Amino acid sequence: MEWTDEGILLSVRRHGETATVVSLLTHAHGRHAGLVRGGAGKALRGLLQPGNRLKAAWKARLAEHLGSFTCEPADAFGTAWLHDPLRLAGIAAACALAEATLPEREPHPTAYEGLVGLLASFEEADWPALYVRWELGLLGELGFGLDLSRCAATGTVEDLAFVSPRSGRAVSLAAGQPYREKLLVLPGFLTGKAADPGEVVAGLALTGYFLDRHVLGPQGKRLPGARSRLVERLKP
Repeated sequence: MEWTDEGILLSVRRHGETATVVSLLTHAHGRHAGLVRGGAGKALRGLLQPGNRLKAAWKARLAEHLGSFTCEPADAFGTAWLHDPLRLAGIAAACALAEATLPEREPHPTAYEGLVGLLASFEEADWPALYVRWELGLLGELGFGLDLSRCAATGTVEDLAFVSPRSGRAVSLAAGQPYREKLLVLPGFLTGKAADPGEVVAGLALTGYFLDRHVLGPQGKRLPGARSRLVERLKP
């Protein structure tokens, strides 16, 4: 059993003295793990950084086996930001969340392309807002997309300010005012306005609620620690 594909490195863990087990989000084969012989050595340390895009070849005797990877560099998205703690935290959060939420060995090419786009966007100054949008896209890919296009109560597209925690639909300021304590905040940048740091944190609270409720909670999981650390770093 063997195939070749491109993938984003999500995680690396030591296996024995010299090998590592890596998890990749691949374009055609989904989230997939494999053994990298010599992965703990200096020669491969720079290559095997979470967030890097790799050309990977997987081989195993049987399809259900762990198998082994041989990897070559494609894009050093992760290595490029080792000097920037905030961007590095963003990369770590995205990789950890992809690993926690996407099913193993189930193709999700849209999720793969979304993650590639996010990692490329770390060159932009507004990458935190783009990160929140990526989490919204991940929810949609998993079947739990939010409808932020119009008010669930009145149908208006103006002054959208809240999101219903039950339906995941937007609610206008006027319609939601009597129930604001029970509703989630809809940051303005998700409706076309400019983003500020406080709104980004509110956006992460919004996506985090639905990721926890619909995706991770039912599996007995919680939001990854790497994501929580990103939220703390982004707080004004």
